[in-house]
Amino acid sequence: MNGAKVRPLMDIQRPDQSKARRQKRIVYGALAGCALIGVTVALSRLKPAAPTVELNTVWIDTVKQGQMVRQVRGLGTLVPEEIRWIAARTPGRVDKIILRPGALVTPDSIILHLANPDVEQAAANADSQQKAAEAELLNLRVTLQSGVLQAESVAASARAEYEQTKLRAEVNEQLFKEGLVSDLERRLSKVTAEQAQTRHAIEQKRYAFAQETTEPQLAVKQAEVDRLRAQARLRRDELDALAVRAGMNGVLQLLPVEVGAQVQPGSNLARVADPARLKAEIRVAETQAKDIQIGQLAVIDTRNGVVEGKVARVDPSVQNGTVTVDVFLPGELPRGARPDLSVDGTIELERLANVIYVGRPAFGQERSQVGIFKLDADGAYALRTQVKLGVSSVNTIEVVDGLKPGDRVILSDSSQWDATDRIKLN
Repeated sequence: MNGAKVRPLMDIQRPDQSKARRQKRIVYGALAGCALIGVTVALSRLKPAAPTVELNTVWIDTVKQGQMVRQVRGLGTLVPEEIRWIAARTPGRVDKIILRPGALVTPDSIILHLANPDVEQAAANADSQQKAAEAELLNLRVTLQSGVLQAESVAASARAEYEQTKLRAEVNEQLFKEGLVSDLERRLSKVTAEQAQTRHAIEQKRYAFAQETTEPQLAVKQAEVDRLRAQARLRRDELDALAVRAGMNGVLQLLPVEVGAQVQPGSNLARVADPARLKAEIRVAETQAKDIQIGQLAVIDTRNGVVEGKVARVDPSVQNGTVTVDVFLPGELPRGARPDLSVDGTIELERLANVIYVGRPAFGQERSQVGIFKLDADGAYALRTQVKLGVSSVNTIEVVDGLKPGDRVILSDSSQWDATDRIKLN
């Protein structure tokens, strides 16, 4: 036994068990692959997690139904209704300034004095020419009246002579019939009477002509006197204008000249305005000004109080993207209201009855369609909803479709959530 050889052990192959293990691995691999595919599909179908938003960082408003007041708003200033620029009438040098900006003035208040020797000399010459022309007119009137009187006297003498010679001729005619005078004497008296009659007619015409020509001659001279009188008045006005007056009740606002300055005709010397009569000039964006009409109600906020007014004028032109609207303020102005004061104006366009409206969103324009986040019933989530908007106002906008009264929506800028249709409110 000790000398016997030991044969080594050998594995005995079992074909059935190896095949079973291989099949089992294939089945497990297939199941794992199917499970992986299922998980992948399930994950792909899952919605992304909604971003969380702090509730106190968004502006939430409730959709309402009822009357909606359409308004537009603009910034502007108070300006005087009556402004008077005082211009120089003649060249001159600013000699003395009497009043400074801020002073209360009346129509006769002298603001400053100008100096111009030429204007003074021209006024004196014009006065002298006027007086000389008036003296010549008076002298001509006396001369013409004297001529008329002389013509009247000559006409009267010619008439008297005619009457005498006429009577003498009639007497001689009667005496000739009685044989008391000769035929020659009768004929001579008749010729004398006819000559006196002719002279009488001529003198009467001369007297009438003297009367008729008096007024035309005086009218020509009177016209010359009137011309010189007007010229003298103009020169006196120019002399008087060297003392620059306010010309109205108000406040001296601007004085763009100083002592010693040389000014030319038409140069602005001062500006005076009535501070008690102010209007508001409101600048409204051109896109919002299309519905503004004269007579619409407006409210002007002066920061010290609110005053009501009416639209008085709408500027037809656009400047820097805005339209200037003048608002007349008939009521008493708040204390502190003064020219050039900055104000905030709101103009009422119309009142829409029984419409659905909401606060104006930061990203929506009128007559457009936008996506607005609408809160669900419990307010935990907000879903993007397509909303059709109508006409807008300063703080509100009409809802045409997509929302109903009572819905709560987010009006804040939602551009940061454009990639999602749902947000969570925390």
